[in-house]
Amino acid sequence: MHGRPPTRRTAGSLTGLLVAVLATWNNLLVPRLGDRPGRYAAVNGAATAVLLAAARASGLSAAELDGARARAGLRRGAGPSLVLAAGYATALAVPALRPLLRDARVAELDRRAVVRRALVGIPVGTVLWEEVAFRGVLRAALARTLSPRQAAVAAPALFAVWHVRPALDAVTTNSPRATPGRRAGAVLAACAGTAAADVLFAELRRRSGSLVAPALLHLTANVGGLLAAAAAARLDGQAGTGERAPIAVGVRSSAMP
Repeated sequence: MHGRPPTRRTAGSLTGLLVAVLATWNNLLVPRLGDRPGRYAAVNGAATAVLLAAARASGLSAAELDGARARAGLRRGAGPSLVLAAGYATALAVPALRPLLRDARVAELDRRAVVRRALVGIPVGTVLWEEVAFRGVLRAALARTLSPRQAAVAAPALFAVWHVRPALDAVTTNSPRATPGRRAGAVLAACAGTAAADVLFAELRRRSGSLVAPALLHLTANVGGLLAAAAAARLDGQAGTGERAPIAVGVRSSAMP
């Protein structure tokens, strides 16, 4: 069936399998990989290839999965990415704002570990995998099986579920003395933020016709957040010891295997 439009039944089967995988992958499998960016990237990179092959075999077209409009994607994604990068730079330059960048998980890393995450773990293990899975295959499969309104709710909800474990890890590490109620509230807030991020990323994908646009913004959020947190830790000397959750914790926490 390669290259042919999928039947509703085939698309439904792909969607059901995909939902099950995405609901458990980041919450159950990734913790078993340990703090190994290379392994994290290898496993998620392989999963990306398998998922794309399964989607094409099910009949989803290349246009549905990406659109292959890289230039349009770069143009559409460049503006938001520059704004976000400027926000990180501003927070880093203003001492009063610098605590917002603190992340105890990053403060503990040496420079080599930061570079490995910035060059391998995040681009391949997080951005490539999540953009293909969520803004590519999932959105295309949902469009075949659900109404536009239902799909618009289901996709962000699943992206929020994807981030439950990373958000919990981030909140636990950065606010170890928080009460269970406040910790739960922080996790819910972080997951709500990732659901909103999915809506933004999907809109960039729709307007540009390419996964490049959301991938560029996603990469800026995660790599920029990592580098800003690392720089803040070095500038302050004791960053990461406070009780503040890092900026965009829900989006970039998945880049911390």
